[in-house]
Amino acid sequence: MTPAIRFKLSLMMFLEFFIWGAWFVTLGTYLLHNLKASGTQVGVAFLTQSIGAIVAPFIIGLIADRFFSAQKILGVLHLAGALLLWRASSAPDFDSFYPNILTYMVLYMPTLALVNSIAFRQMKDPQKEFAPIRVLGTLGWIIAGLIIGWLSWEQKNTLQATFLMAAGASLLLGVFSFTLPATPPVKSGQSSSIGDLLGLDAIGLLKNRSYLIFFLASIAICIPLAFYYGFTNPFLNEVGMKAAAGVQSLGQVSELLFMLAIPLFFSKLGVKKMLAIGMAAWVVRYVFFAYGNGENNYWMLIAGIVLHGVCYDFFFVTGQIYTDNLAGERFKSSAQGFITLATYGVGMLIGTLLSGRIFDNYQLASGAHEWCMIWLIPAGIAVAVLLLFLLFFRDRTASEPADELSYAETKARLEV
Repeated sequence: MTPAIRFKLSLMMFLEFFIWGAWFVTLGTYLLHNLKASGTQVGVAFLTQSIGAIVAPFIIGLIADRFFSAQKILGVLHLAGALLLWRASSAPDFDSFYPNILTYMVLYMPTLALVNSIAFRQMKDPQKEFAPIRVLGTLGWIIAGLIIGWLSWEQKNTLQATFLMAAGASLLLGVFSFTLPATPPVKSGQSSSIGDLLGLDAIGLLKNRSYLIFFLASIAICIPLAFYYGFTNPFLNEVGMKAAAGVQSLGQVSELLFMLAIPLFFSKLGVKKMLAIGMAAWVVRYVFFAYGNGENNYWMLIAGIVLHGVCYDFFFVTGQIYTDNLAGERFKSSAQGFITLATYGVGMLIGTLLSGRIFDNYQLASGAHEWCMIWLIPAGIAVAVLLLFLLFFRDRTASEPADELSYAETKARLEV
């Protein structure tokens, strides 16, 4: 890979995640304060991510893989996204805001796969070359949060500026995408079923009992995850944290550091312990949030944010590796699509609807909220998921051939 191509791919990743981080982190606060939305409406707004995740395979499978070059589709989607974000920034109420953000997320979520596809197609050794480029995406998210905190948009109640900032970056990436290396369709003339597009041809993995337990745990753990995405920023602002969006970027710094350490932890701990630690971290995080405040227990708020690296990397990244190892060569892509559909599609869908209702139920007459209860509920859900996982999940080892399908057996059954 030439330095010029490496620079273009790195800038592509930076802008891709800068755009998302520029408005997504503070969305709940914006809706509650600027548009006077209810908690249920906040949940419905975050639900657009799940809808986009469900629709994304169709856009990628039916269009990007067959008819047009990936970089051209990326450019068109981000140009359209810039217009939608600009329209969202001027929406006077939730009813006029929602159609814009729903349409935007349906267009944005496929771009997450497109940028990966464009990057991978330029690499000879993705295992070595991808991480240094992908890390620019995390950096983009961090810088977006720091800018919001530095400019005090939360305190000044001017969060509509976040959508304008994201729209500008989306416009820039839309134009820049047409200069990216050519990435022509790879399945031109081929046909696929709906099951292929959604990764459902990997459903045979569920015949493995341990993988079934992991699959169900992945869906269930996304329910408390939705509480974090939707209501952390409103919570931190309500309890008095200054530049909350900037402080929240510590979570991405933690995610980056732990991601680099994943190979070491994986070899030392194994799948079950890694997944269990990830789920336990969700419990600890929400307990910290439940009893933290902007005064004596401020450290709990910081600790809860920094735990993001353990929460995300130990469960979701480890789960992706576990899925990849079990699926085999033929089903690697479809298996990742299947687990993504289950988590960001089904799990987050349930979580966003539930979190919004709970937020509304614990609102006080003064307009403040009983945050202790709001956070203890997802903590309880995470505890239940963790206990069931520890009880029923077992690592595949050479000493347990009885009731677990071996890798060879799983692959053979899938091929049948």
